[in-house]
Amino acid sequence: MLEQILADMWIEPELLAELNEEQKQILFFKMREEQVRRWKEKEALLEKEQSLEKKSKKANEKSVKWLLGSDNDVWVWVMGEHLQDKTYDQICDDIMAERARQQAQREAEEIRKKNEEELVKRFSNALSLEPQIDSSLDSWKKAAVEEEQARLSEAAEQKRTELELKMREEEERRQHEEKLKRLEEERTQQIYMDLKEVQQTVQKSEDKEWQESLRKSKAADVRRRSIAKQARDDHKRHSLKAVEHGRVAAMSKAFGGGKPLPPKPKPRNNTHKTGSKAGLRRTLSTSTREVIIRWFKEEQIPRRAGYEKHSEHLAPWFHGIISREEAEDLLRSKGQGSFLIRVSEKIMGYVLSYRCQDSFKHFLIDASEDSYCFLGVEQLVHSTLSDLVEYHKVEPVTMMGREQLLEPCGQMGSCLDYSDLFQ
Repeated sequence: MLEQILADMWIEPELLAELNEEQKQILFFKMREEQVRRWKEKEALLEKEQSLEKKSKKANEKSVKWLLGSDNDVWVWVMGEHLQDKTYDQICDDIMAERARQQAQREAEEIRKKNEEELVKRFSNALSLEPQIDSSLDSWKKAAVEEEQARLSEAAEQKRTELELKMREEEERRQHEEKLKRLEEERTQQIYMDLKEVQQTVQKSEDKEWQESLRKSKAADVRRRSIAKQARDDHKRHSLKAVEHGRVAAMSKAFGGGKPLPPKPKPRNNTHKTGSKAGLRRTLSTSTREVIIRWFKEEQIPRRAGYEKHSEHLAPWFHGIISREEAEDLLRSKGQGSFLIRVSEKIMGYVLSYRCQDSFKHFLIDASEDSYCFLGVEQLVHSTLSDLVEYHKVEPVTMMGREQLLEPCGQMGSCLDYSDLFQ
């Protein structure tokens, strides 16, 4: 069944709906493995073609030549390995310091422009007011000093005043510049510390997330290893039990303790197989129910499918061609561990419907090789359907779900849903 699905790399949605979650995971895992295998084959073929194309190129074509080191290998420089290389933290500190310095310079330049505008405006106003003061003084001394002496005195006073104002302006500009430098240094240090704090906060957050991710990854690895080990141990134990079960059955048969198995049906041409491969057999798109009924009568009745072991009565867990919804309706009123086996609507096989504590599970049973087993990898093969049921009354269906067949779910009402299979 898996071989055919992997060959087609496609599965019908109706068939996929019949699989439980574990069977779907197994199927998707196998399909992914097949995809990787095909991709590797394609890549190998492509690489081979590319190598042939490279050999056929002319010698004068452009090509890339790698710089070689003293060991004739490709020269590689790894940041941080040289003694003069800065560490990652030092590089980050230098970058943050440069960013802080540039931002502080921009802020200081804005303050410098504002101070310059204020100085120019204040001292220009002082110069414009100075002649008015001198003219008032001139009018006050006009009676005692001559006009010529007054003009000379006014010019000298004005020059002296301009010189004083210029010196005061230079002094204030110098003081502002010193103050700006101190502010720039303090601002640079402040911005650097802010950036450093943000970096540490982000780094702590990233480290915390990384540690949490690492912890979850390690826990998942431990859980996967534990599940794999448990699955191997359980499979080995099941295999030994299956072998022992077969020995007991053979001994019982040898001493006359049971009836012989019915003969296998003779091989015949089956028009319902896909291609020439044996395995999963899907029904035709038309007359689906009729095809399944004919298959059951011709192949399954001779194998006593649905009958109790060593009995002529149908097993209470056997049901006809019913849907998933109908199976769940039958199991809804039952307790955990109740089960039934129904003939599949989509393939020539069966479906085990199982009642969990608060949900339902459905397991596809492959009956395509004159034997019965669940769809999956390394599943135990049983010669009869009743052997499969009896085995899983003791051993769970899956190791994860621990589904153990406890109580069969029989027919509801007087109408038997498998009557059309035996008419």
